Amino acid sequence: MGLSFGVTVLPDPPYSRFLELIQHAESNGFEYGWTYDSHVLWQESFPLLTLAVQATSTMKFGHCVTNPGTREPTVLASGYATLHDISNGRMVMGIGRGDSAVRYIGDKPVRVAEFERRCGMIKEFMNGREVEWNEKPLKLAWVRPELPEIPMWVAGYGPKALAVAGRVGDGVIIQLADPVIIKWIMDTARESAAEAGRDPSELKCIVCAPSHITDDIADAREQVRWFPAMVSNHVMDLIERYGYESEIPHELTEYVRVRKFYDYDEHSRVGAKHGEFVTDEICDRFCVLGNAEQATAKLKELEAIGVDQFNIYLMTHGQEEDLTAYGRDIIPQFAHAAV
Repeated sequence: MGLSFGVTVLPDPPYSRFLELIQHAESNGFEYGWTYDSHVLWQESFPLLTLAVQATSTMKFGHCVTNPGTREPTVLASGYATLHDISNGRMVMGIGRGDSAVRYIGDKPVRVAEFERRCGMIKEFMNGREVEWNEKPLKLAWVRPELPEIPMWVAGYGPKALAVAGRVGDGVIIQLADPVIIKWIMDTARESAAEAGRDPSELKCIVCAPSHITDDIADAREQVRWFPAMVSNHVMDLIERYGYESEIPHELTEYVRVRKFYDYDEHSRVGAKHGEFVTDEICDRFCVLGNAEQATAKLKELEAIGVDQFNIYLMTHGQEEDLTAYGRDIIPQFAHAAV
């Protein structure tokens, strides 16, 4: 299958702006609409997703990403199943251990073993199958069996989180657009899928990164330095666990050696001070920048290594212009099909 396209829009007030961008994306050929799930930094996302499915006709929706820490697992599963009913089968779930949503309120990401247990239950429960939870049999008896399955795509960077994706998930969410790192991540997840008796080729690859279509590459880099800085939060967790000298590619770990701090009040914001350590080279590797021809060339490279969906983090200037450029100049060059 060819590359499909998604967009992540922040749940920033006013909510009407969120809906405008989602509708503009759908009209330009984007098949997936995503949003963050960080309920203190931004508005509560479930009401916005409800409005989004009602304001669109074909686009599929989900969090990039939610987590089973701030979201109690049975509530999270029921929320998705309800939206799946409202949207007539257009929900997809992105899930991770938790970053800004948990850290900002003084909590910690869900431990990996517990994350796997919760993900396994959520996937079954939201799709209408009976589960055992807190020593009780539970089932969402109202789930419509004729609807398609809600897929669960798991976000991760390290070997243990990627093993969860391979054993439990339908795909992997990768927050960067570096082909070398993507290949290692997918190989690691697929190895665990095979060990679990699953077909590793069925594991989808969703790449998420900012993209800005412009001839002014210097300005584009300034607008996305926040993104590798955001990724560095997860990389620092990996280094704390595995150290700098491990199986994890140096392309992922080396750039954080000069990182000084991170301010969640500027999380995913253009011009964030904590992004000042990020080099031009890292911006180019982790993002999709440049004119339409340059962006298309990089996306073709991602497609060639097996990426199924490219999801634009729409946290740059000129948001409508970028979506329009994709719809006019880039998406038509891909024989894309929904993953």
